[in-house]
Amino acid sequence: MEKITPTNEHPRDRFKRLATARTNIVLKRLKVLGNCSNRNIYEYDEQDIDKVFSEIERKVKETKAKFHFPKKRDFKL
Repeated sequence: MEKITPTNEHPRDRFKRLATARTNIVLKRLKVLGNCSNRNIYEYDEQDIDKVFSEIERKVKETKAKFHFPKKRDFKL
């Protein structure tokens, strides 16, 4: 769980703090997903694997694009 910090935190410091914590959460969850690879405990086929990782890769691309191409704003006069 993320800690509450003062509102005067510099945006760069806030980004580094949150991006680090959230990246570590994602990496931990990927490690847990990797535990499903144990064929002595789980049964799956190549199609299952492709489906899982296609969705993960799609979401990674979508999220990365948000950093390079921020959401367009509505036109205003």
